[in-house]
Amino acid sequence: MRHPHRTNRIVLAAVAALVLAPATLVPAAAAPVLRGPQAPAPALPGAAQARIAGVRTLAGRAVELTVHSPAMGRDIPVRVLPAADPAAPAPVLYLLNGITGGGDGGNWFDRTDIAEFFATEQVTVVNPIGGAGSYFTDWRADDPALGRQRWTTFLTQELPPLIDTRFHGTGAAALAGVSMAAASVFQLALTAPGRYRALGSYSGCVRTSDPQGRAVVELVVRSNGGDPRNMWGPPQDPAWAANDPFLHAAKLRGSALYVSSGTGAPGPLDTMDGPGIRHRPGKLIDQLVLGGVLETVAAGCTARLGERLRELGIPATVAVRPEGTHSWGYWQRELHESWPVFAAALRG
Repeated sequence: MRHPHRTNRIVLAAVAALVLAPATLVPAAAAPVLRGPQAPAPALPGAAQARIAGVRTLAGRAVELTVHSPAMGRDIPVRVLPAADPAAPAPVLYLLNGITGGGDGGNWFDRTDIAEFFATEQVTVVNPIGGAGSYFTDWRADDPALGRQRWTTFLTQELPPLIDTRFHGTGAAALAGVSMAAASVFQLALTAPGRYRALGSYSGCVRTSDPQGRAVVELVVRSNGGDPRNMWGPPQDPAWAANDPFLHAAKLRGSALYVSSGTGAPGPLDTMDGPGIRHRPGKLIDQLVLGGVLETVAAGCTARLGERLRELGIPATVAVRPEGTHSWGYWQRELHESWPVFAAALRG
């Protein structure tokens, strides 16, 4: 079994090198002519339709669905918090986890207060579990370590009809993600235009095809045992640029956008009694050091994306907080802050 702290330190060493080295960014004006984002892979020939294979009751009104994905040929756990009035129509908020995919407890249900926060909200909250190191995209080839990755197909084609049918969806949806998934939310929106009315990107690096961005993607995928060449091919392959939301930012116009990060400086949640710390000194040191470095990188990425959106005249809420590490307590806070933006878009 992969040790999460060992994986974290591999990531820390690589990201620290990126922070200390000057970033080599490809100017937008020098970008090549691009294809659109990689299209979702078709369902496997003869495969059955996606279906709900099982339902397990969780605490409160939450449930965990077992959803069979024909595209990936396996069952995917999907945690759902039904709307306050489950019999009435409701929009859907999809929340994506980070580098581990959430199967290790690093997910929105286990690490945040979403059950309490959305207790009176008429919205269905959906949190798929899995996809460690996958960037939630459709990989061009099966990976020896990570298997078949067809997350774009699952999230944009297979899962939404099941959720809307079972939970009385209105057809309106929003999508938010942390860390690795903070780039994925834009990639998914570009692949499925019009599906998401609002997008939330917390503590991520959206640029994926310049040297620094490719290095981040490489270490995220490889830290989970995968080979990035099975995702988008070798570094010179056009698929890297085709799946870079920074280069396609103009196509995000029309969605409500919320982009945020801390700076990596210790903040009010980085204490012995902070969220998830539980008075464990080692955990606090890990959050301050690893979380500080990762969030420093995310802050630079967030600022550059904000500049790009302003250049394009695309309205967006972009916030680089004066403090905060790469950790769930701050992502919970950002979800609270961004919910009014999402709610307004979902009502529109």
